[in-house]
Amino acid sequence: MTTRFLLRQTIPIRSRSIGLPRIRAATTHAAATTSTAAPAAPPPPTPAGTIPTTTSAAHELLVSQRLSRPLSPHLSIYQPQLTWYGSAANRITGVALSGLIYGYFIGYGLGVPGFDVASLASSVAALPWAVKVAGKVAVALPFTYHSLNSLRHLAWDMARLLDIRDVYRTGYAVLALTAVVSVWLVSL
Repeated sequence: MTTRFLLRQTIPIRSRSIGLPRIRAATTHAAATTSTAAPAAPPPPTPAGTIPTTTSAAHELLVSQRLSRPLSPHLSIYQPQLTWYGSAANRITGVALSGLIYGYFIGYGLGVPGFDVASLASSVAALPWAVKVAGKVAVALPFTYHSLNSLRHLAWDMARLLDIRDVYRTGYAVLALTAVVSVWLVSL
């Protein structure tokens, strides 16, 4: 099985088709004056940079080309901002809370021992006080942040508070309210 594989390095650009001036080989003045031969004819047209190859050879060529590409600096070149920290935290808390809820309901639905309300309440009651507080913080903090930030997103969906100043002001307000409401929830 042969495959035609496009090589980026060998794509010929035909200057006459796009109106660019032809580029000729550089010659010395002496060679140019002594030679009276007509210029060489251009090579016959070939498919634009394609060569017949096998699938495995094409894959190896692709891997070698990918290894020689420069890496993009990605996030390391940007100054950290509240907006993208808040966006990442909203997504992470949403995934964590969804995983917690789905995990509980799947366990409860499958009838796994310990997932019914009575046994869950008795096992939590048997835990030391510090573990209970840590568990409350681990649930209250992401729940509060995600809920309050979702209200902020609803305001944006209604085309409100979209000015950059309002975005930062509501971002700091969400952080402050998250701290206050989380402390209140943990103290219950």
